[in-house]
Amino acid sequence: MLRLHVIVGSTRETRAAERVFQWIDRRARAHGAFEVTLLDLREWPLPMFAEHFGTLGDPAAPTYSDPVVKRWNQTIAEGDAFIFITPEYNHSFSGVLKNAIDNVWASFAFRNKPVGMVSYSSGAVGGARAVEQLALVAIETELVPLRNSVLVAAVGGAFDDDGEPVNPASDAAATVLLDDLEWWGNALAVARANGVLPPGVRRFRELVAEAQARVQAGTP
Repeated sequence: MLRLHVIVGSTRETRAAERVFQWIDRRARAHGAFEVTLLDLREWPLPMFAEHFGTLGDPAAPTYSDPVVKRWNQTIAEGDAFIFITPEYNHSFSGVLKNAIDNVWASFAFRNKPVGMVSYSSGAVGGARAVEQLALVAIETELVPLRNSVLVAAVGGAFDDDGEPVNPASDAAATVLLDDLEWWGNALAVARANGVLPPGVRRFRELVAEAQARVQAGTP
């Protein structure tokens, strides 16, 4: 069974995230393909990202600057697939979610794993612009962002008294997203088990260093 981490990217006192993540959490657990862990960033007091090689410690067993950062990296490493849930703030995703992603540093714990996006807003586009920008960040972490996402528009009235979406398109989008996560999660789990390339940034540095050494040595 795939280990799915659902990350709640809002910590505001009056956040609209409650019904969104509770619904997604229920749907993911009912899907049957996932062992679901809900990671509410309210419960993760991550510092503003300030890690560097001096705070990392031993690269083979990083200590980081704060125990919570180390625990966060270890927790992310345990996941096979992810769902990011975010509001749309000023045409983008939340700063607290960006900071949580940035704090996964040096461990490459997101690498070669799929991520689905769920975004909500009080407006008519349901956080589409947040998803677009979040996908770019996901690519840089070497996550595999999925094309299909869940966009909850007019979030204040988007759920009934039982916490279910009033628009059937929302539930359909959730089904598509979860099915995609299952397919990609299984495919990438097999690929990782068969062996993965070292991170591209490391391979690039090594190749450049080798080329520079050949130039200095006067060899082709």
